[in-house]
Amino acid sequence: MTGWTRRGFAALAGSIVAAGRAKAEAPYEVSLASDVMVTMRDGVRLATDIYRPARDGRPVEGRFPVILERTPYGKTVDSRSERTATDPKPKSRAEVAAYFVSRGYVVIYQDCRGRYGSQGAFVKYLSDGLDGYDCCAWIVAQPWCDGKIGTMGLSYAAHTQGALGCAGAPGVAAMFLDSGGFSNAYQGGIRQGGAFELKQVTWAYRSAFESPAVANDPKAVAALKAIDIKAWFARMPWARGRSPLTPAPEYETYVFDQWEHGVFDGFWKQLGIYAQGFYPQFCDAPMVHMSSWYDPYPRTATDNYVGLKALKRGPVRLILGPWTHGDRSLTYAGDVDFGPQATLDGHLAPDHLTLRLRWFDTWLKGVRTGAETEPAVRLFVMGGGSGRKIASGRMDHGGRWRTEADWPIPDARPTAYHLHADGRLSTEVPAKGARSFLFDPDRPVPSCGGSITSGEPVMRGGAFDQREGPAFFGTTEPGRALKDRPDVLSFETEPLAADLEVTGPIVARLWVATDGPDTDVTVKLVDVHPPNPDYPQGYAMNLTDGILRLRYRKSWERPEMIAPGEVAEILVECFPTSNLFKMGHRIRLDVSSSNFPHFDVNPNTGAPEGSAGPRRIARNTVFMDRARPSQVVLPVIPARKA
Repeated sequence: MTGWTRRGFAALAGSIVAAGRAKAEAPYEVSLASDVMVTMRDGVRLATDIYRPARDGRPVEGRFPVILERTPYGKTVDSRSERTATDPKPKSRAEVAAYFVSRGYVVIYQDCRGRYGSQGAFVKYLSDGLDGYDCCAWIVAQPWCDGKIGTMGLSYAAHTQGALGCAGAPGVAAMFLDSGGFSNAYQGGIRQGGAFELKQVTWAYRSAFESPAVANDPKAVAALKAIDIKAWFARMPWARGRSPLTPAPEYETYVFDQWEHGVFDGFWKQLGIYAQGFYPQFCDAPMVHMSSWYDPYPRTATDNYVGLKALKRGPVRLILGPWTHGDRSLTYAGDVDFGPQATLDGHLAPDHLTLRLRWFDTWLKGVRTGAETEPAVRLFVMGGGSGRKIASGRMDHGGRWRTEADWPIPDARPTAYHLHADGRLSTEVPAKGARSFLFDPDRPVPSCGGSITSGEPVMRGGAFDQREGPAFFGTTEPGRALKDRPDVLSFETEPLAADLEVTGPIVARLWVATDGPDTDVTVKLVDVHPPNPDYPQGYAMNLTDGILRLRYRKSWERPEMIAPGEVAEILVECFPTSNLFKMGHRIRLDVSSSNFPHFDVNPNTGAPEGSAGPRRIARNTVFMDRARPSQVVLPVIPARKA
């Protein structure tokens, strides 16, 4: 799909005509009730702004559908993502509210517990299920609500949607979850493969300034401002009371609770961070799950789509773009451009506001906008570009939108590409071989982009040439290709004789050993562009990556240290991706034991998670023979799809 379908244009034309009629009748004005304090079941009151349709400065009598967003970022603070491809300046929340209110909706923004104007203590994610339920129960009891609620929001505001959905909140009749709504925070968003995502630290550090406890304490504010967050990352490990979050105890506590809790038990199965455990009681409402390939939540979106589609009347929709977190109106991610088709704007809808309006009009008002007949899955297949440097200075990788009937794509063919000791990656099974490397936790492999958000100023997400450079924290030799590091094992195919599309989840099945009780194994899938005048050494573009902490190789619930020298078969799961490897390109898999500062670094000692203590250098080995065929399994799409 290269843009709107004919049916989509017809539906849009119909909605424009309807909008024209509404305009002739004059759109509603906006009446705002600020800082309405809504009481939760435990007596804590949450600050809530209510935007209602009005005429002549007075709220209109009658009942309307409601659109709700619950946020920790300030109910009056502009959302950076509320912009379009033609207007990069973000709209204020008041402007977004006015857009919907003028069309006959009540719009509500609410500060999450312990944030901005709301009372209570902030414990990230864990109060949002019950608070969201209580908020919805309060809304449907109001005389201006017609009993139907639509939910919207990006990132944390998608997590709050998932949380209230898990609680079975009353009145929810449509949902639009954008880049969030944890399917399982243990496997994406907080932890992954047993490792801890350090963006939780950078997020907490920046957000702590907005905590009422900090903001009202000049000493705490001064102490936080004095923190050099990069310097702290350079001198890990940390401990409670000795971390960059120590000036904000409320935030340090919840971060270390997440970090130290490595076992997948009841802590991780709580309401708000584990939708998979609540699918049966999840709100049965039409819903969209949207994410992107360089976002932390494509696995969340795809898992929620699969799990909820199987249990709900729906419809359930899935949208996957090529962006970093929430950057749906940009054509690029990191240092790579995906071409003019890459934006949501002009391809899935005129813009994001229109896309949501059509969804809510369909399911909250019963207006036929065309949203009811849209394909179940819309995804962006990266690749096909020239590989040259464009005017912006970014590499032209290209790509296009496509529709699918379902996810995973039904005709995907799982294809094993085997690792060979000579560095080859091929469908042939190796006869024999093994390769080893030394992993020094004091010199980890730097994170060069990836599915990262909220990491500034320490790390950033997106697609980049996989070389060390000043933009990447932990670089020791600027310009050095990551594959040339002694602690990275790199495996490449021969130049491809034909185009090859890979779309879906990526899994590496490896046979490994280490000389200590524990270590990490990381993998990264890379599209290697051939050399050209702009990139004489070629361009190695990261697609997706994964990690596994060996103590969890057998069970997430019952970790078990490994005996030195014991050979173990492991699975390393990467986030899903979609990429067209062009003829002449190479498919590459990098194997190592660190991806820092995206993830915390394993000390190789078996020490408790999140604890300070000694580190040791580990000797790690990957085996490649007929009895132990290490491989990466790629979901190859038949050529007719290309």
